[in-house]
Amino acid sequence: MALLNLNIPHNLSKEEALERVKSLLKNLQEEHKDTISNVKENWQGDKNDFSFSAKGFDLAGTIQVNPSDVEIESDLPFALSFFKGMIGSMISQKASTLLS
Repeated sequence: MALLNLNIPHNLSKEEALERVKSLLKNLQEEHKDTISNVKENWQGDKNDFSFSAKGFDLAGTIQVNPSDVEIESDLPFALSFFKGMIGSMISQKASTLLS
């Protein structure tokens, strides 16, 4: 396993950032329902414990929405650990666009 830990800054209100993150997760599920399955989310306030399967890999982690940033932490399966940099960059890019 490889730990993926991202911190994406934003200048939005905490509430707006939270709404955008929640809507992104719903949209991704719809857009990629042929690839993503077994999606589970457990929002408690500003923190989401999530898990899902994608192309045969099980992923889980947390998303924490803070007043000035969003923290994403996930354990990547060993087979995906080789792509950690690419995966982190792609998520950071999408999240930065979402939160701008």
